Amino acid sequence: MSVTGRAVLIGTVARLYRYPVKSTAGQAVTAAPLGSRGLLHDREWAAYTPDSGIGSGKRTRRFRPVAGLMQWRSEAADEDRVPWLISPQGDRYRVDDPAASQALTHALGQPLTLRRETTIPHHDEASVHLVTTCSIASTEALLGGTVDNRRVRPNIVLDTGPEPTWLEDDWAGASITIGAHAMLRIGAGMTRCVMLDQPQVGVRAEPAALQILGRAHNLILGVQAGVTHPGVIRAGDPAVLMHNV
Repeated sequence: MSVTGRAVLIGTVARLYRYPVKSTAGQAVTAAPLGSRGLLHDREWAAYTPDSGIGSGKRTRRFRPVAGLMQWRSEAADEDRVPWLISPQGDRYRVDDPAASQALTHALGQPLTLRRETTIPHHDEASVHLVTTCSIASTEALLGGTVDNRRVRPNIVLDTGPEPTWLEDDWAGASITIGAHAMLRIGAGMTRCVMLDQPQVGVRAEPAALQILGRAHNLILGVQAGVTHPGVIRAGDPAVLMHNV
């Protein structure tokens, strides 16, 4: 690591993911604009239940469990206003086409309507979810097997090396600059939920991890982050941690 004062080069961007329709399988990208609400298109749309709940893998005040959502994919191009929803069979629907909601309703066995985010946020707790390869390695050591980073549904995976350590634990309150302009303010650790043990397109949810992670690390894997300065993030960009004095 290269250290300059309170600034530490912690690694580089290994993977970027966004989820244009919340709780569907994500879209891997090599670059993405970062704005005040996170990566462009990330969770901008969601499937709503008749009681105005937001379709998810869990139940909270805002969210309603909708089994099967993660077997669908969503994707978008930066220049597009509206993303696409892709069924397990490969059928593609623009999310603003009523046919997309009808297809979800038919396939998942309950009335669902795709809507753009308004005043109720679609993100769980923070606009960006970040995880390091060190924490993924720690989880693999707990489980005794490989963990696909897509399983934890991050926005940013930082390559911080292979050492199994909970590197992010001491980052709360610090800032991270990524590339030339983007800056994140690190918040609390990301508390995992039942979605960690649910399969999604191309990703197995084995071995079961939630209980083991709960016993070993209080269900924390990765961190929440807010955006303090916009910019474009690219794979390979350096990430510099700055402890605020």
